[in-house]
Amino acid sequence: MRKQTLVKALEKGICILVMLIVLVPFIWMVSMAFKTDAEILSFPPTFFPKEITWKHMTAIWKRIPLMTYIKNTVIFAVGVAFVSVMIDSLAGYAFARIRFKGRNILFSLILLTMMVPFQVTMIPLYIETYKFGLLNTFVGLILPRAATAYGIFFMRSFFLGLPKDLEEAARIDGLNEFGIYVKIMLPLCKSAFITLFIFVLMGNWNDLLYPMMMTSSTNMRTLPAGLAMFVGEGLTEVGPSMAGAFISMLPLFILYCFAQKYFVQGIAVSGMKG
Repeated sequence: MRKQTLVKALEKGICILVMLIVLVPFIWMVSMAFKTDAEILSFPPTFFPKEITWKHMTAIWKRIPLMTYIKNTVIFAVGVAFVSVMIDSLAGYAFARIRFKGRNILFSLILLTMMVPFQVTMIPLYIETYKFGLLNTFVGLILPRAATAYGIFFMRSFFLGLPKDLEEAARIDGLNEFGIYVKIMLPLCKSAFITLFIFVLMGNWNDLLYPMMMTSSTNMRTLPAGLAMFVGEGLTEVGPSMAGAFISMLPLFILYCFAQKYFVQGIAVSGMKG
């Protein structure tokens, strides 16, 4: 009993330590967003602000078209998330449940694309988008990211964990594969859909390089690209940068708070089979 108590105490201690390691940078960011310039530059630094100021929050709204950047980011990130979840789930269902010639080879080739860095494909992708006349458009931002190898792998793993009796009974009743996917599989994929949606949304919401490459107009910039204006080679405006980062992460934090139950469930179920 004493040994079990020590093990549980050690486990809780490790969990608390990991939690602090994760939370401290976020708390520091929020603290810096509300500090005065003098306190930001003071040494030794203070963790919490002695005097709360809204100067940086108001400055960032005045100096950049923040609402335009937020709108563009929402359209881009949410649009990619919706399209990617639908296409990835269709592909994942096909690789998990439908037997066709070359299925394993094709799936292996898709997985191989995960090892190719974006820097290798960015120039050909830019040229292709330019030739189609899709630069500085939401279609040009969303279409190249309409599907991901990770999303296909994730959804395939989830479908492999579902019992085959469900689809076999549906086939006996006369449903085709698309009907099985829509009427049988979709209602069972709620947690996986939400989990993948959050993953894709977070990845695109925080992306800097890809939106900057695909847009040159201020009216099409996303939030990370707009906040990059406060970071220069010789000088970084810490206060406005932290205020912008806080505004940028707040929607994702709220979304995760509401969807964390499905997020954990989706990760647990999808990790059952590879």
